[in-house]
Amino acid sequence: MTATTPTTALSYKPEDWQQGYRSQPNEYDYWIDDIEGVIPPELTGTLFRNGPGLLEIHGQPLHHPFDGDGMVCAIAFRNGRAHFRNRFVRTEEYLAEQKAGKMLYRGVFGTQKPGGWLANIFDIHLKNVANTQVIYWGGKLLALWEGAKPYRLNPHTLETIGIDTLDGILQSGTPLAAHPWIDPACVVDNGAPCLVNFSVEQGLSSKITIYELNPQGTVLRQKSHNVPGFCFLHDCAITPNYIIFFQNPVTYNPLPFVFGLKAAGQCMQTRLDQPTKVIVIPRHRSAPMLTLDAPSGFIFHHVNAFEQDGQIRVDSIRYDQLLTAVEQDHFLQTDFDQVPPGRLTRFSLDLAQQQVEQTLLDCRPCEFPTVHPNYVGRPHRYVYVATTHHPTDNAPLQAIAKVDMEDLTGQSLIQQIWSAAPRGFVGEPVFVPHPHGQKEDEGWVLTLVFNAARGHSELIILDAQNLNHGPVAVLRLKHHIPYGLHGTFTEVDFGPTDG
Repeated sequence: MTATTPTTALSYKPEDWQQGYRSQPNEYDYWIDDIEGVIPPELTGTLFRNGPGLLEIHGQPLHHPFDGDGMVCAIAFRNGRAHFRNRFVRTEEYLAEQKAGKMLYRGVFGTQKPGGWLANIFDIHLKNVANTQVIYWGGKLLALWEGAKPYRLNPHTLETIGIDTLDGILQSGTPLAAHPWIDPACVVDNGAPCLVNFSVEQGLSSKITIYELNPQGTVLRQKSHNVPGFCFLHDCAITPNYIIFFQNPVTYNPLPFVFGLKAAGQCMQTRLDQPTKVIVIPRHRSAPMLTLDAPSGFIFHHVNAFEQDGQIRVDSIRYDQLLTAVEQDHFLQTDFDQVPPGRLTRFSLDLAQQQVEQTLLDCRPCEFPTVHPNYVGRPHRYVYVATTHHPTDNAPLQAIAKVDMEDLTGQSLIQQIWSAAPRGFVGEPVFVPHPHGQKEDEGWVLTLVFNAARGHSELIILDAQNLNHGPVAVLRLKHHIPYGLHGTFTEVDFGPTDG
């Protein structure tokens, strides 16, 4: 795969894209020896990545990949070498279905047990798929899914240890979100980093609980807020002084779910006539929560947030409405021309005037944004996103782009791009700083790519300062990994001790 110039022609074949959604039931453990280029010797640590590993349960296909059992991959780097390992998160539900040899649980995003509504009526137990994110913090490796508690894994072997309650903090029925942020220098902890995450408990009003953990994994601060209405919160944004949520204008009618007619996720509906509610909560002061109105839209992921000129700026990937994939007959039949694209958007929050200004920054469809970890909650210049090969048409993600936020007056902020088209499909980019870097973009961008020409996946290492030069190294795996969701990098090398 080489860097290419986008054209107006279709950049992919649907059958190539569909290949990447095959189940991977096998677990591997090996040193990667098929490498093009050179792994930077300064790149030391472990890339953890999570996503659905099974797209069917004993022959019964899932309606949507988000319902798939979580499979964590670890790629450890040491002295210019790389080691691969993957294992399924052995949740209680995963083990039960493996033992039974059939599907036992409903999924959030459309998967129903065989047998129609009679087989699903009044069964409101949702399977903990533990498939969204994985992070190493406080000596624990946690697989996260926002609908339930996290599962703790052994970072050396990826073996499942069991459900983790944050030392008893998470009570029965309390989930933990799958989008933690790390504040690189917490203002109330003498500049030490802290991890910020949240949980949402639904009812007639939604209860949002915020947790802040020190580097040892201890919950230092915990506070809850009640928010009117249903809250579908997949992500948040943080600054040194605030945590910000975007309450998407979504209604939820649970009756079709309770009576077995629909999955829970199919009971949500976007209300385009309602504003998006921006919830601003002070992290360290006892000041009240503020709720501001923004134009109607839908947000899965935030890029970053920061305080500047008396305002809070929040950069996000905004959609005109809720993605409609859960309403398709089957996710493999997704018509990208009918799916609203996500686009990079800036929100300027004026807390004094309680107003929100929304600015579209770039028209190119994109997702999975990342910034240098030291700039989380601070003004940033560079953003890395997964994007489409064509600059305007919605399609599967096939390229990695570098966005320069310094000049917001041009037609496009994307000045550098590497594309895997026509037969490659990219995952989330993860920015890894150079250990001796002085500039914001000194480091590497790592992304797992499905190469349909080989039928296998590849880890691509890009020079974050110049994506146009193409990969620094291509690490070819011996198999494919289904398209995933999120991942994180730790400087700790969890590769084999005998290698």
